[in-house]
Amino acid sequence: MLELDGQRLSLAQVVAVARGQETVILARSSHERVTQSRKVVEAIIAEGRTVYGVNTGFGKLSDVRIELSQLRELQLNLVRSHSCGLGAPLSLEEARVMLLLRANVLACGYSGCRPVVIETLLAMLDHGVIPVIPEKGSVGASGDLAPLAHLALSVIGEGEAFFQGERISSADALRRAGIEPLQLEAKEGIALLNGTQAMAAVGGLALYRAERVARLADVAGAMALEALKGTPVAFDERIHAARPHRGQIEVAAHLRELLRDSQIRDSHRENDPRVQDAYSLRCIPQVHGTVRGALRHAREIVEIETGSATDNPLVFVETGDVFSGGNFHGAPLALSFDYAAIAMTDLISITERRIDRLVNPDANENLPAFLTSHAGVASGFMMMQIVAASLLNEARVLAHPASIDNVPTDGGKEDHVSMGMTAAIKLRAIVDLAEMITAIELITAAEGLEYRAPLQPGRGVRQAHEIVRRRVARLTSDRSMSRDIEEIAKTIREGEFDSL
Repeated sequence: MLELDGQRLSLAQVVAVARGQETVILARSSHERVTQSRKVVEAIIAEGRTVYGVNTGFGKLSDVRIELSQLRELQLNLVRSHSCGLGAPLSLEEARVMLLLRANVLACGYSGCRPVVIETLLAMLDHGVIPVIPEKGSVGASGDLAPLAHLALSVIGEGEAFFQGERISSADALRRAGIEPLQLEAKEGIALLNGTQAMAAVGGLALYRAERVARLADVAGAMALEALKGTPVAFDERIHAARPHRGQIEVAAHLRELLRDSQIRDSHRENDPRVQDAYSLRCIPQVHGTVRGALRHAREIVEIETGSATDNPLVFVETGDVFSGGNFHGAPLALSFDYAAIAMTDLISITERRIDRLVNPDANENLPAFLTSHAGVASGFMMMQIVAASLLNEARVLAHPASIDNVPTDGGKEDHVSMGMTAAIKLRAIVDLAEMITAIELITAAEGLEYRAPLQPGRGVRQAHEIVRRRVARLTSDRSMSRDIEEIAKTIREGEFDSL
């Protein structure tokens, strides 16, 4: 059981909640802190002080004072008016993470909402009432307004939700789950809307998958090296100690373990005429290691964000002050997701080069053209590299940074925005492509290893080859490979290669 108190959450904890593997409750200490924060807001209302977000309009309309009798209507109108997202809904896992992260932000005790707001979010998470949240419409400041508005719309019993495999009205979903729709009080609508939880949810889950693919790329690269009878000399520990980047050292060590006890290497260790391999083989530690470093940095940013107060204004219980700031701005996430997207595209690029070396008769070492013994009448794996090139092109287009763009909004009041949600969605799409192109390399390299039999590859490579062969048969005659690629991509997502 995970007790929320506004603490920093690990990406592993976030993924566990996304998959429904963890029950979440509000910590007692946080309940008390949130209650005290609410008392500050209630005192402001009782004293008639003018405070942004409590008794004023929003954004460009912040100079409009709202009467006491209209405070509930103000919050309700905010949620309704901002619920104009478009496009496909976020996945159930992404929407579950949004519920978790929004609850944890409020549990920090800076938002001035009642504990019941958090408890309602967690009840929806626990009972599987998952808001329908369109993925398009956020500019990432003042946070993910449109996506979070759709989340809030479900909380108050409007809009739609997924429940027990159905897409139904939120009112029906809450009723069937035995959850009372929330009646918003002063400050609570804006407490639900200001924040970065949509981009953090989408980008965070994409990062988790990206880290898996980056590690598996070592495995696919080692398989390609064995199939091409390459040399592991470039992975010698002393080389990488001389340039001690953490990721580079980790990848080189991983490769040495994967290639341990290789009969293929032993067969040409003494009489290898080559001085060095192509960069796509020789520089695996340098390139894959750099990708790991970029993803590690992005994960650190996401994990900091999970335990941060990202709404506006913030309530400080100790002094009773309420300050308007900009913690909702998604710049930290936007830039890190763009960085991760560029890194993953580079990973795809070096993967495609290895695929080409495996099938290209002008580049491979004593392997049949396009990995078929009937070249000419059969095309073998010719299209595998062509499809990989297509995936790489798409990733390169998507890798253009979203964070460098800016379209001022809200009548110029919000004159610099992050575009963090766009960055997160692009990263997710690039990870999809990376899973597919890694699947292509695994299948292609496995085929290449067949031509080295009866010699066995290194122990880790051998295990990977066995996993591939449980899903994809050897190519004895031309066939459509689409399902094979999709099957291995699915196997990657399900984590079957994770132990390698």
